[in-house]
Amino acid sequence: MIAFSGGLIGPPGAPREYTGSMDGTPLFIGCSDIDPHIPVERVRESAVVFRGLSAQVDERIYPRMGHTINGDEISRVRKMLAR
Repeated sequence: MIAFSGGLIGPPGAPREYTGSMDGTPLFIGCSDIDPHIPVERVRESAVVFRGLSAQVDERIYPRMGHTINGDEISRVRKMLAR
């Protein structure tokens, strides 16, 4: 799974009690600490939820990047997909 500037959807405080297992599925989730559309807390919360579902999470928070994708994210995802 790949989440460029993303996270779980729903209102703040939405229940995050999911069942099942992602059984080690790789997940990259990257975002800026100042993204105007995705609060950094949502990104971190999403990473915690997916770790709880046994995903292999690579969570990256980039300082002062805004709502965009950077070269580091693309490189990490390319390596993930190559595996």
